[in-house]
Amino acid sequence: MRPDSADPRRWLAYARSDLALAREGRHNADVFLETLCYHCQQAVEKSLKAVLIAHALDFPRTHNVGTLADLLPDAVALPDTVSGDLLRGLSAYAILSRYPGDLEDVAEADYEDALEIASRVVDWAGRQVGSGRPEP
Repeated sequence: MRPDSADPRRWLAYARSDLALAREGRHNADVFLETLCYHCQQAVEKSLKAVLIAHALDFPRTHNVGTLADLLPDAVALPDTVSGDLLRGLSAYAILSRYPGDLEDVAEADYEDALEIASRVVDWAGRQVGSGRPEP
C-alpha cells in the first residue's frame, strides 16, 4: 500500500498525537483503559509505517503491528527492549478494544506496559525518520 502521505514525518506526528492521547487520557476517569491501549497500538502502528515509508517500503493495509515490524529491513532493528512478541500483543487493541465485550477488561498493568512499548517505539521511530517539520 502506498499511503496518501508519503512524508514519514507526518505519520510520525500522528503517532505522537496518539501517544499523547494515551498518556493524557489516564487523567480522565471517563476514559477506558481499553481506549488508551488502542491509542498505544495506533502510535506503534503509525510509527512503524513512518519508518517503512522512510525506507521506501510498501506495506499491506493492516493494523497488525507484528506484520509491519516483520517488514523492517534487517539493518533497521527495533529497540532491544521491544520484541516482536510484545508488539504482537498490542495488535488486539486495534480491533477488539473498541467495543464492549470483545476483550477482557484491561488492567492498569496492561495499560502501563502498552504505554511503555508505545513510548519506546515512537522515540525509536523519531530517530529513524528524523525530526524535520512534516509536510502538510
